[in-house]
Amino acid sequence: MGGNTVDELWLNWAVELQSLAQAGLTYGKDVYDRERYERIREIAAEMVAHRTDIPLEKVKGLFCNETGYQTPKLDTRAAIFRDGKILLVQERDGRWALPGGWVEVNLSVGENTVKEVKEEAGLDVTADRIIAVQDRARHNLPRYAYGVCKIFVLCTLLGGEFRENSETLGFSWFSEDNLPELAGEKNTAEQVRLCFAAHRAEHWVTQFD
Repeated sequence: MGGNTVDELWLNWAVELQSLAQAGLTYGKDVYDRERYERIREIAAEMVAHRTDIPLEKVKGLFCNETGYQTPKLDTRAAIFRDGKILLVQERDGRWALPGGWVEVNLSVGENTVKEVKEEAGLDVTADRIIAVQDRARHNLPRYAYGVCKIFVLCTLLGGEFRENSETLGFSWFSEDNLPELAGEKNTAEQVRLCFAAHRAEHWVTQFD
């Protein structure tokens, strides 16, 4: 059995333990049971930290910070085209990604998409169509210790210009056959090419899995 397979098993176990513990903390009434669920949740975080070398406190912040029934987080990614090329923003580590990020609790998917483009690229867009809704665990590595639904949104460019910010170094336009090094945990070449296909299609059918 390969190392990656072992890591995947550990992460699956930790995710399931966290989900069970969170449900117990939400619906359990007995104070002693709640203490046990809290400890199970801590063990799940310790398992993730041990296998990933991520500091325990950071794992707890990402993995053990929610209440209620366990549900996936939402992430939006904007696909913006000009002259047959797609806009990508350059991350601080030099790699490239579709503008996007976590959906904020007070924003709709469309509003969040527009906001992220403005923050990361300085551009004004309209959010027009859903290209795809994807389970991140099926498409992107590394696997996260929590569920994520990625929503790719086809947008129309209105105007604007890049503004210095804490997340990106700038943006550029790329053709489908000349993509730069991508931040694969955010978007893969396959996902970017899916956006190209949606842009070219006269009648696009939203994909989901």
